[in-house]
Parts: sequence; C-alpha cells; structure tokens
Amino acid sequence: MSTYSATIRWQRNGAAFTDQRYSRAHEWHFDGGAVVPGSSSPDNVPLPYSDAAAVDPEEAFVAALSSCHLLWFLHLAAKAGFVVDHYEDCAGGVMARNAEGKLAMTLVTLRPRANFAGERLPSRADIEALHHAAHEECFIANSVKSEVRCEPVF
Repeated sequence: MSTYSATIRWQRNGAAFTDQRYSRAHEWHFDGGAVVPGSSSPDNVPLPYSDAAAVDPEEAFVAALSSCHLLWFLHLAAKAGFVVDHYEDCAGGVMARNAEGKLAMTLVTLRPRANFAGERLPSRADIEALHHAAHEECFIANSVKSEVRCEPVF
C-alpha cells in the first residue's frame, strides 16, 4: 500500500468573509516541493473572488484522470516495444446532476493523440488496445467512486 498527500493552504488576508466577498485563491503544496495555485472555478464563483489563472478542483480532476492514463499508456507502449514520440490529450469534463441529484463530474472524455517513432509502428488496433489497457490500469479511473472521508483536526 502506498500513501500520498497534499497540503492545501488558504488565508483570509483581512477580507470580511461573512459577506462572501473573499478570495477563493489558495495553494496546493506537494511533497516534492511543487506549489500549484488553486482556486474555485469562475464558473462557480465569479471574478474577482476566483482566480481564473489558477487550477480549480474540476480541472484538476480531469487532469488527474488524463495524467494517470498517459502514464499507463506510455508504460504499456514501451513494454510492447513501441516508441512514443509525442502524446497530447485535450481532455474535458462535464459537471451535471448525477442520479442522486447532486452536482458531480458526470463525464470525463479523454482525447489522447500519440505519435510514434521507430521501425515498429503500432496499428490502429494496437493503439486502441493500449488505450483500453491503460484505462483498465489507471489508478485514478479505478478510484472515481472511491470513499472520501473527512476527519477534521482540532
């Protein structure tokens, strides 16, 4: 079993707060030292209370699925003897009401395009099989219906 962590930090910075006119901008801190600016989506909280340049949780969810798929695809392609030269995925997610009537990411569509190099090029069937296998192995895709716990610290 492996464990992973992220530390999310936000400061009020003197805003009144109870009037809902406070910045939603915050930071994501990761164990390797990376710091990523985060915010609510301007689709959910209007500017200037959101930071359009920051990553919002919905984008991060789509990116996590796409990134996990990419990493598995690269691994499986290399294992099969194919050389991937370039990979790009213009992934998208849809926020809508789920079966319980709650807003949720109800659909994420990955649109990966891989370019290959070398003498042994994969067929269309090979590429489809690699993507299918990558989807089956992707930790994040396998976790989408995972339990989420909230354990406040006092």
